[in-house]
Amino acid sequence: MKIIANPVILRAAVVLFCAGFAFLFGLIMIRLLRKSIDDEADLSVGTAPTPETLPLHLYNTVIQQLKQQKHESDVQSKAEQQRARINDTFSQAVLANLSNGVLVFGTNGLVRTTNPAAKEILGFASATGMSAKDIFRGAVVLNSRDDSGPSVDESTSLAEEVDAVMNLGSNRRHAEAEYETPAGQTRFLAVTVCPVPSPNGNLLGVACLINDFSELESIRHEQELRRELAAERALELRSSLATISGYAQQLAGNRSAEMARRLAADITEESERLERSLGGFLSESTTGHAATSFPGRPGEQSSAAVAMGSRS
Repeated sequence: MKIIANPVILRAAVVLFCAGFAFLFGLIMIRLLRKSIDDEADLSVGTAPTPETLPLHLYNTVIQQLKQQKHESDVQSKAEQQRARINDTFSQAVLANLSNGVLVFGTNGLVRTTNPAAKEILGFASATGMSAKDIFRGAVVLNSRDDSGPSVDESTSLAEEVDAVMNLGSNRRHAEAEYETPAGQTRFLAVTVCPVPSPNGNLLGVACLINDFSELESIRHEQELRRELAAERALELRSSLATISGYAQQLAGNRSAEMARRLAADITEESERLERSLGGFLSESTTGHAATSFPGRPGEQSSAAVAMGSRS
């Protein structure tokens, strides 16, 4: 009784009792937790749920399905992102290697996409963010037509052609225009303007396909000049032949020796003049034909022929 009455020993006994009780309580909780884990493992391998474990089984099943759906969604999202990157890379490679210029205007009327060929043809270092009026700057349309009908004369500039498709609901339009670069070079362009619709039919923008046929226009102009020159030389030839024929008729019916010598000298002079004129014309024709036939460059001949055919 004296030992129990000792407060130090009593305090130690109380502490020992509490520690033992806590140890037993923890041991019991660990066993219960282990049993719960074992039950969940049994449920996961397909054991038939009991009425007591049915809510837990349903909960685990839903969690597993959600995890599977999330995994499939992540895989699908990554695959779509990969396809989008591949398509974007492919589109950029195609645009970069096209010989024709491409401009894509957004619904706000500003350029969203351009390619190197368009920059070279139009003479701009960068056209992104520019409007059609800023780019074409009143370029005069020589002729224009719409896919839905014959040639039309409403538009007078390339900027108005773009506006007709963008804001007026026009179909694809084809125009040939005279264009001046910022550096002052005159070029002749063939431009196709077409709408870019979305899958639901809304307008996403307008695309312009630009082809520079300045060289072909120069060749056509040179050929026209050559035809005019040939017509003039043909007229001169007919006039010279008529003159020589007249001199010959006079010479045949003349009995005067002096007059015969004069007519013979006139015939000789006219023949020499005719020979000089024809010699120069034939020389120019040969040189011009050699310059326009692109000797030793069959690829350019084919390109020129295709371009001429597309114009016609």
